[in-house]
Amino acid sequence: MHIKSLLAKPYAQYIYNGIQKQRKTALRDQEAILQFLVSKAKMTAFGQDHHFLQITSHHDFGQAVPLRDYEEFRPYIDKIKNGEENILWYGKPLYFAKTSGTTSGAKYIPITKDSMPAHIHAARNALLCYIAETGNSSFVDGKMIFLSGSPELEKTAGILTGRLSGIVNHHVPDYLRRNQLPSYKTNCIEDWETKLDAIVNETIDQDMTLISGIPPWMQMYLDRLTEKSHLKIKDLYKNLSLIVHGGVNFEPYKAKLFDTIGKEIDTIESFPASEGFFAYQDTRNEEGLLLNTNAGMYFEFVEASEIFEENPQRFSLHDVKIGVNYALIISSNAGLWAYNIGDTIKFVSLDPYRIVVTGRIKHFISAFGEHVIAEEVEHALLSIADQYKLPITEFTVAPFISQSGGKSYHEWFIEFELIPDNLAEFSMEVDQKLRSKNIYYDDLIRGNILQPLVIRPLKKNAFIDFMKSQGKLGGQNKVPRLSNDRKIADELSAYF
Repeated sequence: MHIKSLLAKPYAQYIYNGIQKQRKTALRDQEAILQFLVSKAKMTAFGQDHHFLQITSHHDFGQAVPLRDYEEFRPYIDKIKNGEENILWYGKPLYFAKTSGTTSGAKYIPITKDSMPAHIHAARNALLCYIAETGNSSFVDGKMIFLSGSPELEKTAGILTGRLSGIVNHHVPDYLRRNQLPSYKTNCIEDWETKLDAIVNETIDQDMTLISGIPPWMQMYLDRLTEKSHLKIKDLYKNLSLIVHGGVNFEPYKAKLFDTIGKEIDTIESFPASEGFFAYQDTRNEEGLLLNTNAGMYFEFVEASEIFEENPQRFSLHDVKIGVNYALIISSNAGLWAYNIGDTIKFVSLDPYRIVVTGRIKHFISAFGEHVIAEEVEHALLSIADQYKLPITEFTVAPFISQSGGKSYHEWFIEFELIPDNLAEFSMEVDQKLRSKNIYYDDLIRGNILQPLVIRPLKKNAFIDFMKSQGKLGGQNKVPRLSNDRKIADELSAYF
């Protein structure tokens, strides 16, 4: 055992003990954070517009500060981009995390000097909790690959601007920097496939112990390694012991990833976003991710079914319930206020507060009043695919609205590793499973309004080719699981 892995264990235990204590003070911490945020920002433009001086409680805050998405925040962001200070938070942001919005064009999410440490500490805490619980610290001695966006940054009104993963790359602790791959030069390559080849060349002969990234892009990396080495990953990287993942549900990718590796290895899940690092896996023994309740973010929750109402009820952490599908709302020391991040979650534990991510607010199907969400379609498909022992590469679902008098239905575009021998039977079982998860969908089938779902098998690499055609191959880009329109579905019709 090397000195780094030796020292990691007591440090991990120290941090883990602190996290255990914070789990017990979550409600008190959240109340204190709201008071601190409002007090700190009371003289900003936003604070004055919303009478922060008069806010003393969550109720006051809810009355003074309406829910907003990015479009409604844009006027304040534009002021910062025009060089103004003290707009959403005191001074100017340290960074803008630039993301590609589907309806808003490019989004510029502020990251401040106060909010930046939370992104780093949460990622660190996830690893340290794993070490403290399992005793496995050997991976810190090997090479670790972080599949991320380019760390090259531009400037917007003097504010460094780039992808979140690229920004975070500049803050990797020194004790990990020497173990980090790929090189800075390779990481700056914009074209994903060119970059992937360069990453493979840099890592194929290294002692890789940890891989981190979004699952579909990790799969592409592992596939490319296998093609070049003609080896299972477990034989190429004998000490690979850990995958760190986030961004999308891991379950649809798990079977294929482990098959490519040649064995199951440990995984750590996290829930980061440009707006904040919201939760991370603190234990392997319980379901869900620990909500990051003492990191400069104040959380509110709105039942997802009410999020588009004019004045939906907003719950603090004190009032949440297990099993309810909530839209996640945050206010933070990055200068975001009652900001609807677009993700939905459910609590699986209230002591401590642990969540699972259930999908995106805009990624649902309710063309016929069924309001089917990502959690339901993923459960339906993966549970049946597991019975058939059929790994699923990727999939998405859209409504098909009949224009000719026939019945409408949900159309599922699936890239199978191996198409089921009896696709009709497989489809029927997936449909039955979805009906058991969503009573509204079941009612529409029973009422003869919808016919059972239809599966369209896609050719190999269909989703990779589709993302390439959209200029969204690699990085942090993800295929939406669900759409309430036919935009993606019509494009995918070219990949049968």
